[in-house]
Amino acid sequence: MAKPIIAVVGRPNVGKSTLFNKLIGQRLAIVEDTPGVTRDRIYAPCEWRGREVMLVDTGGIEPFSNDIILSQMRRQAQLAIDSADVILLVTDLRSGVTAADAEVAAMLQKSGKPVVLCVNKCDSLGQPPADFYEFYNLGLGDPIPVSAAHGHGTGDLMDACFEQIDFDRGEDWPEEYIKVAIIGKPNVGKSSLVNRVAGQERAIVSDIAGTTRDSTDTVVENQYGKYVFIDTAGIRRKSKVEDAVERYSVLRAYMAVDRSDVCVIMLDALTGFTEQDSKVAGYAHEQGKGCIVAVNKWDAVEKDGKTMDEYLQKLKVDFSFMSYVPFLFLSAKTGQRVEKLYEMINRVAANNAMRITTGTCNELLAYATARVQPPSDKGKRLKIFYMTQASTKPPTFVTFVNDPQLFHFSYQRYLENQIREHFGMEGTPIRLIVRERGEKR
Repeated sequence: MAKPIIAVVGRPNVGKSTLFNKLIGQRLAIVEDTPGVTRDRIYAPCEWRGREVMLVDTGGIEPFSNDIILSQMRRQAQLAIDSADVILLVTDLRSGVTAADAEVAAMLQKSGKPVVLCVNKCDSLGQPPADFYEFYNLGLGDPIPVSAAHGHGTGDLMDACFEQIDFDRGEDWPEEYIKVAIIGKPNVGKSSLVNRVAGQERAIVSDIAGTTRDSTDTVVENQYGKYVFIDTAGIRRKSKVEDAVERYSVLRAYMAVDRSDVCVIMLDALTGFTEQDSKVAGYAHEQGKGCIVAVNKWDAVEKDGKTMDEYLQKLKVDFSFMSYVPFLFLSAKTGQRVEKLYEMINRVAANNAMRITTGTCNELLAYATARVQPPSDKGKRLKIFYMTQASTKPPTFVTFVNDPQLFHFSYQRYLENQIREHFGMEGTPIRLIVRERGEKR
C-alpha cells in the first residue's frame, strides 16, 4: 500500500523546512531566514510509532503576490495539497495571524482535506503565551504549539496528523491482482507497453517526454492471471526536473512503486543504460519490490547472431547491484515478447512472496556452513545458531549469531547466494538481519 502523504504548507519563513527536517530526522531541506528558499517540493519518509508516512515540504504560499517565482511556489503547494491525505498548516507565533495566514486557511478549507494547525516558534515550555489563542480565529480547530528548532510538541503534532489518516484502509485492488508499476526515464515506452497489454489506447502516447503526468491504473485479465498495470510518469534527474507539474509526477511515480508488487524497469534499447536508470531501479530495490528489466524498442536495433548476448552481458555489469534481476528484450510497438512478460511477472511476484519454513532454512544453513566455514577474527569464530524467515515482500531472514561483528558482509553475500541457489528467488531482493545471541543461552 502506498504511504499516506502529509503536506507541510504555510506562508514563507514560518519554519516549514525546519519542522520538516526535525520530523524526518535529517537536514534534507535548506533552512535559511530568507523567505522563499524552498521553491519546490521535497519529500521524504517519516516514521512515528511504527507507522510510516511520506512528508512533503513545500515552498511558502504568498496568496497576494504576482511575482513569477512566488506564483510558481503557490502552484507547487497546490499540487502537494491535491495529492495529500493530511495538510499540516504551519504558522508563526511571533508574527501572529496575518492576512496571508487567513487566506491560506480559507484555501485549505475549500480543499476538503483534513487540516492540522501548527503554531511554530513556541520555544518556551509550559502554558503557551496569550498570543497563541489568536490562532483559533483561523477556524481550523485546536492549534498545536510547536518549537521546530527544539523539537517541543512535535509528538503531539504527529499524533494529531495520524488521527486523520486511515491506516487500516484496504488495498486498492483485491489480493489476487498483481500490481505492476511500469517505471523508468521519460520516453522509453512505458505508456506504449500499457496500451499493448490493455489492447486499447489507455494512455496518451507521444514522442514528447513527459506526456504522462500522473499514475494511471489499467486492469488486465487474461489466461496468465489478473494484473493492475500502473503507468507512471518518467523519473528524470532532479537537475532536469524544471516543470512544477513534472515534480509532482515524480512523487506520484515513487508512490506507485510503494503500492506495487512488481516493478518493470523499462530501458530504451537505443540509448542503453544510464545513471538515472540505476537510481530508478535502486528505489524499487530499496523498497523490496520484485523487479524485471524490460529493454524496449528491441525491434529498432540492428542485430546479428550475437547482439542480444553482448547486450545482456553489458546489462548484467550495469545492474551488478541487482544481480537477481531478470532481463526481457521486447517491443511495445510490435508486441514482440510481450506475452513472456506475464510469465515473468507471475514468477517474480511468487518469489517476492515466497515463505520458507524454519526447518528448511536451518537445513540450508547447515549445508552452507559445512561447505564454507564461517569467518573468524583473532581466534574467535562466528557461530550461526539458527536462521528463520521473518517476513515476505521481500523475503527477510533473521540469523542469530554469537557476535555480529564477525559476520562479514562477504559471508552474508555467500549465504544470500546459497538461498537463491536453492530456492530460486529470481527477481526479488533478499534481506538478511543479524541478531546477537549469548553463547551460554
